[in-house]
Amino acid sequence: MQEHPQLVLMGQDIAEYGGVFKITEGFVDAFGKNRVRNTPLCESAILGAGFGLSINGAKAMVEMQFADFVSEGMTQIINNFAKSHYRWGHAADVVVRMPTGAAVAAGPFHSQSNEAWFFKTPGLKIAYPAFPDDAKGLLITAFKDPNPVMFFEHKALYRSITGLVPESSYAIPFGKAKRITSGSQVSIITYGLGVHWAIEELTAHPCDADLIDLRTLAPLDWEMVFNSVQKTGRVLILHEDTVTGGIGAELASRIAEQCFEYLDAPVARLGSLDTPVPMNKDLEDQFLAKSRLHQTLHDLISY
Repeated sequence: MQEHPQLVLMGQDIAEYGGVFKITEGFVDAFGKNRVRNTPLCESAILGAGFGLSINGAKAMVEMQFADFVSEGMTQIINNFAKSHYRWGHAADVVVRMPTGAAVAAGPFHSQSNEAWFFKTPGLKIAYPAFPDDAKGLLITAFKDPNPVMFFEHKALYRSITGLVPESSYAIPFGKAKRITSGSQVSIITYGLGVHWAIEELTAHPCDADLIDLRTLAPLDWEMVFNSVQKTGRVLILHEDTVTGGIGAELASRIAEQCFEYLDAPVARLGSLDTPVPMNKDLEDQFLAKSRLHQTLHDLISY
């Protein structure tokens, strides 16, 4: 907000209330109601207003109260944001922030992982940080970028993960994954909450794993992915999203195409069950990919 005086924030209850997750708490006092705007309960209109601001030379951040509700604005994102530069050479300078994911017992309409909805659409960039310092650096990059960015923030990480975050402004480039641990026995390719599932598993059952946090999904750091798989010969692709049609499918396909000669085992792909997210906490735990991580990793290493 300080670096970009033309930036306007819009979303449901983001002003005086500070948003349902209190991410923008205090912003209206610091920057005023012209730049921090409460909006009606109409995602398509909010996104359209953000696009209109971009056309007129401003920048916009549009917050979906929950990522699930972005479905109301798919036409704006898929047909307007993603195609405006191709269609008539104009940037869609909009960042769409989306609290996402399960593991908080919020049920099927507030817990979906829907990053794959946008993964196949040319013209959109997708960021999905797993750590506080990455969240800041990637968000700064998103605001500097004149292209539309879908910025996913996992709800379960808001209050559970802490870390040192530099006070200065810094930008983390898109398309650069981060190696969390270095190993030669197996590659674990993941992002978001999956990174913390993997860290927890490796802490409880240590193995020589190359753990890769993708950080951004579009662009995706294919070079690091391929180098890791070529080093270890075994790969587990882990994500919270349901298995069918998830981003893991594209990762598995390209790894098979580019690294087949290096593989010592079939590519393992682990996602959540192909059902709506259960409301019941015990059922949600069984739904999530985490419940099958230990066995899947054991089977892969033992192959």
